[in-house]
Amino acid sequence: IVRHGETAWNAEHRVQGQLDVPLNAIGQAQALAASKVLSQEKFDAIYSSDLSRARQTAEPTASLLSLQVLVEKDLRERHYGIFERLTYAEVKVRYAEDYARFEARDPEYGFRTGEALKDFSERSISILSRIAETNSGKSVLVFTHGGVLDMLYRHITGLSLSAEREFGIPNAGLNRVDVTAAGWQVRAWADTAHLESALDDI
Repeated sequence: IVRHGETAWNAEHRVQGQLDVPLNAIGQAQALAASKVLSQEKFDAIYSSDLSRARQTAEPTASLLSLQVLVEKDLRERHYGIFERLTYAEVKVRYAEDYARFEARDPEYGFRTGEALKDFSERSISILSRIAETNSGKSVLVFTHGGVLDMLYRHITGLSLSAEREFGIPNAGLNRVDVTAAGWQVRAWADTAHLESALDDI
């Protein structure tokens, strides 16, 4: 499961949420670097969020593997409501009380016009479980967003939604998860070894 590459808004610490922001030059290089590693493996299917930053990250790998990208809207990032388009610094000033609830990881808080953490978690785990069930016994590649990966890690490890995040979710990082009869297991997380030479090139 791969987080999309970098966007200009990532670099600006601007809230994207479900707005459709494309990859920047670094993100495109990250997508190519990921494809060089992933295309050496065998996958039975490739899934992606419908937002362009995820699809653009998936496309180089799909092309090398001659596989179609199956688009799933439910793999989208969390809807950040009134926060979207603003930087986190701007949000902290403009919506101080809302920011405090967000920072405290209040499971019920939904950015007034967005998505509550508990609902986002349910959506994320539901779509990933459906993909796993549809492809039982197969090897699947999923391109999605940081928030979805956050929800998955917590689901697998039992970390509560409101607990502070102490694990990385880097742009274009590779995360390997096994789904067996015994349940879900994290095999490797936040692998960015493939990105070192890509960033040197830029």
